[in-house]
Amino acid sequence: MPTKSIHKKDYAILLRQLRELRLAAGLTQVGLSTALGRPQSYVSDVERGERRMDLLQLRDFCNACGATLTKFVAQFERELK
Repeated sequence: MPTKSIHKKDYAILLRQLRELRLAAGLTQVGLSTALGRPQSYVSDVERGERRMDLLQLRDFCNACGATLTKFVAQFERELK
């Protein structure tokens, strides 16, 4: 049986990268959640892998951190190699 994506090493890299993106932007979870119009628990749940995001939510996360989705994905791909 295949391993679910949330249990793969790649998913851990994605979660780490999301947190690093937020921190590099100088944002707390509260600051990012305010920018996203979501409760702080949303950002916490995403960063802990308790909540998954769709592509549009990921783009919003990146934009709120001053990054583009394209650059985020490119960095993710580099880290997977």
